[in-house]
Order: sequence, then C-alpha cells, then structure tokens
Amino acid sequence: MVEAGDTARVLLCAGEPWDDFVAWSVAQGLAGVECLSGIPGCVGATPMQNVGAYGQEVSEVITGVRVWDRRERSQRTLHPRECAFGYRDSVFKREARGRYAVLSVAFALRRDGAPALRYGELQKALGEGAPTLARVRETVLSLRRAKGMVYDPDDPEGRTAGSFFTNPLVTPESAEAVTAAARAKGVLREGEAMPQWPTIDGRVKLAAGWLIERAGVKKGWTVDGAGVSHRHALALVNRGGTTRSLLAMAERVQSRVREAFGVTLEIEPERVG
Repeated sequence: MVEAGDTARVLLCAGEPWDDFVAWSVAQGLAGVECLSGIPGCVGATPMQNVGAYGQEVSEVITGVRVWDRRERSQRTLHPRECAFGYRDSVFKREARGRYAVLSVAFALRRDGAPALRYGELQKALGEGAPTLARVRETVLSLRRAKGMVYDPDDPEGRTAGSFFTNPLVTPESAEAVTAAARAKGVLREGEAMPQWPTIDGRVKLAAGWLIERAGVKKGWTVDGAGVSHRHALALVNRGGTTRSLLAMAERVQSRVREAFGVTLEIEPERVG
C-alpha cells in the first residue's frame, strides 16, 4: 500500500480472496469497497464483470488491471477507460473475451472516507446517523446472509452462485410498457411505483427480483433438484440436481418473465464448458 494525502493505492495479486481484501480495507479505515462485502471469489475476477452491490461498483476504485495478453504474448496494464466498464460488464466479457489473464489489480481507496450510502435497502437497514465503514460492512453481510447470498457450507440455501440474473437495462419506452403490463396483470396497484432507476446512458434499470416474483415465480419453487431460493427470487439453489436441471430452471424463470413483461433476463454467472 502507498499513501498520498487521503488516497491509499493498493496493489493486489489476482488470486487474493476478495472478501479478505474488503475486511482488511474496512479495518484500515479505507473507504471504497465496503458495500462489496461478502462477495465470493478472488480479486482478479472483480474487474471481469465490474462487480457491484448495494450501490457500489468496483470500477469506482480500480486504477489499473495488469494482464497477460495471450495474443501478444506479453504483459500490459489496462487503464479504466480501456476496461470499458459498464453495468456488470467490461471489455473482458465482450471483445477481449478470452484474450487476457488478469495478474493483479490496482485500487485507489479513501483514507477516512465516508461509506457509500446510495442503496435504499441499505440506508433503511442502517437507520439515522453517520455509520462507520465497519457498521456498513456488518449490515451488508447481514442483508446478504438473510438472502442466502453469503457462502455457508452448513446452509442449504447458500448453495447458489449469488444473483443468477442481472437487473435488465431497457429503454424508457420499454419501462413504461413493463409498468403498463404490471398494472394490467394486477400486480402493480394504482399509485404504486415499479422499482426502476435511470442510468447515465439514458436507459432504465429494472429490478429482476421484482419482475420474477410479479411474473408468478414463487420462492422455493423446485424442479429436478434445482429451484428458486426460499429467501431471494434472484438466487437459484442446487437442491441435489445437476447443471442441466439448474439451467432448465433458469430457462423456466426467464420464460415466465418474458411472457409476463416482454423482458428477457440475462444470466449473470459465466458458464464454462
């Protein structure tokens, strides 16, 4: 770690456990990743899909990604603009897919910085006052645990890959059409607002979990050993099934949402093989 003023620059190898880094950062009083607590995996995976949760994205603090370029047979550092970060997206998932192996990631964190409090659910859970980084981390872990989003080998509801679908990004016109469909189906009452957030590129982000439940998908629904979490509609749980049965359940959920609202949910986890 190198500090300059109120900025701490940290360089981590790709194989370091992500949540260990978050815990260390919070203990050091360094703000920038506190809302990303409890996310499984390694540091090198975070820039791949621009990991984000509870109103914070890792791209906000990444200053460089050191990679091995398989095509050029050499090392290079990709700066944030070259990474082309977007919502759960980056150059690593698109035009450079398979080209780079991440070696290390550089971060710029804020010494004694205020925690990011942008997400309504987190704000509500924290209540009034100015919470510490440690309290934000504890609250995020508690929220994730209640949804089965923290890995626990003793918790059957924790046998998930986290959120299985990304929140869809649609045009404003499409968002209006989804709202109209929800009212027509009777799942959105007059005066009630559908969860949606404008994005900087002019689109609208919808809540995938809300769409899944309003499409009639019940928590706990299970077929052939794979099902929807009892705690969170966005998580699919392996209850003794196979990869095939899990993907079949994902297709069932996608079909229900598409039929109800005309929106196709994108699967978030990467499939290998």
